[in-house]
Amino acid sequence: MLTKLPTEAIHRIVRIALDEDAPSGDLTSQTLIPPSTQISAQLVAREDGVLSGEDIFRAAMSLTNAAITTDFHLHDGERFTKNSVLADITGPAQAVLQAERVALNFMQRMCGIATLTATYVAEVSGTKARIVDTRKTTPGLRLIERYAVRCGGGHNHRFSLSDAVMVKDNHLAIVAANQSITITEALRNLRASLPHTTHIEVEVDRLDQLDAVLAANVDTILLDNFTTEQLREGVQHIASRALVEASGGITLPRLREIAATGVNIISVGALTQNVRSLDLGLDIRAK
Repeated sequence: MLTKLPTEAIHRIVRIALDEDAPSGDLTSQTLIPPSTQISAQLVAREDGVLSGEDIFRAAMSLTNAAITTDFHLHDGERFTKNSVLADITGPAQAVLQAERVALNFMQRMCGIATLTATYVAEVSGTKARIVDTRKTTPGLRLIERYAVRCGGGHNHRFSLSDAVMVKDNHLAIVAANQSITITEALRNLRASLPHTTHIEVEVDRLDQLDAVLAANVDTILLDNFTTEQLREGVQHIASRALVEASGGITLPRLREIAATGVNIISVGALTQNVRSLDLGLDIRAK
């Protein structure tokens, strides 16, 4: 079951977008349409997809005007087909029109992420690999973009730099250049300085780095930009002494063969970085 996003966080994100889009109201609707005009509308899918963002969409409407009601027929994580009516919206015409673009922008992007993620997840079905996102998210929107990944059946990596230790190539290069200790010693010192519950992951870009990292008893080893054969060798060499993550150069055509190497995790920046917003529309009918 999906864990819903906190209402306070949703409202914070949506208010910023609404203020950006209509800092002094919707000039066109306010001067063209009488305030008493009521309308009904339908949120309609123009293509197949996976739903994500129902609470965000609803908040965009209700925070614009509490008199707007939004009733969804599907819920986050559920699939829909082209021409499906996803929700019914009723309320003051001026307010619905003012909220329309912000509500659609959020929903279209989140559905796009969820739909793309579901495609990746389906490709590794039957293997032990899980699809996870990365920190390559839109600044300020990480919370909702990563929720959309979960709607598509994917998993989240660490949410921020504060959540876990992830030692990357640049960290290792600086340690090697500025300390007269080995990588193994540096990682052991790192472990000793942290609470025992802190997860430690280390990125390597060559097979010959594995022994030094394994000797430090880390939790996860990330194999960065490895070929399929190198991934297979890495998994065999690590031999369950740590979780194995594949990252870099991950494409949908390669996904199945990567999963078949036995890696535990496949991190895909494209889930949130290169996503195409799904085509959804708001069809309005005057009452």
